[in-house]
Amino acid sequence: MNTVKTTRRLTKDASGLTEAGEILRAGGLLAFPTETVYGLGADATNGMAVAGIYKAKGRPSFNPLIVHVSSLAEAQALARFNDEALVLAKAFWPGPLTLVAPRLPECPVSELALAGLDSIAIRIPASPDARAVLVAAGRPIAAPSANRSGRVSPTTAEHVLEDLDGLIDGIVIGEQAEIGVESTIVACLDWKTVMLRPGGVSRAAIEQVLGHRLDDAPEAQDAGDAPRAPGMLLSHYAPRAMVRLNATDLRPGEAGLLFGPSGLTGSEYAAVTLNLSPTGDVVEAAAHLFDALRTLDASGAPSIAVAPIPESGLGEAINDRLRRAAAPRE
Repeated sequence: MNTVKTTRRLTKDASGLTEAGEILRAGGLLAFPTETVYGLGADATNGMAVAGIYKAKGRPSFNPLIVHVSSLAEAQALARFNDEALVLAKAFWPGPLTLVAPRLPECPVSELALAGLDSIAIRIPASPDARAVLVAAGRPIAAPSANRSGRVSPTTAEHVLEDLDGLIDGIVIGEQAEIGVESTIVACLDWKTVMLRPGGVSRAAIEQVLGHRLDDAPEAQDAGDAPRAPGMLLSHYAPRAMVRLNATDLRPGEAGLLFGPSGLTGSEYAAVTLNLSPTGDVVEAAAHLFDALRTLDASGAPSIAVAPIPESGLGEAINDRLRRAAAPRE
């Protein structure tokens, strides 16, 4: 169940922007205008804040989120930009283009915002109001569209409030979104540069800048696959260890992923155990999920036994991700 909040209506003047920054730095949820659609922002470095985005949107699975920054220097502090990524950034930023690039080892963005991936989706919005919010926050902001999952993306503050009033901490009231469709997403990874999602920058404009045609991303084929970036179907991060779901016991040498105050029998024989939320809070569990999977995988245990997690609220998304991690692999 979502907690009812008082959603603050903020003006885009100095006092409103100051409060917007305070909300974000405190781990709150803030809707704000961009040139594409209104975004639902949270501190990208705060896993609990990012989990709040999924909770408010009712998002059915943990897809990677676009991280918004106010400058190219900030973007380059998060990701490794190859030559083509830099060419596109300099040509189209600020603007409705999202670039997916390998994240740097020191990238502070939460694993939940990245969906556990080694890449990150980054954008510098063209909207002066959006950039003012980012400057006020002083940190990278994860921001999908500010609507309930499955609803039409919002292009006005009224659209946002129809879906999210009482579910978020504040909204910066701005103009109607100029473009009205989401950003184009292009991946600039080591293997090639590919179009992941069409949007506010045309394929032709991108190809003209690059001097060659863009490839399209392949679609996922197996049951364990899920979006690699917004708009792209490829594999999520998956642990090397096998994953055993709804476990009631731990076998010798296994790693254990626990939930709630009750442990699993046989824990004294486990290689290592971590508890996603000792109090049984699915929002806290979501915030810790990908970090925990990486840590348990790094233990070298051949398998990870996962305690039952309820399907309610964000538990549905947690279980969706775990089922993908446990899917048979070739």
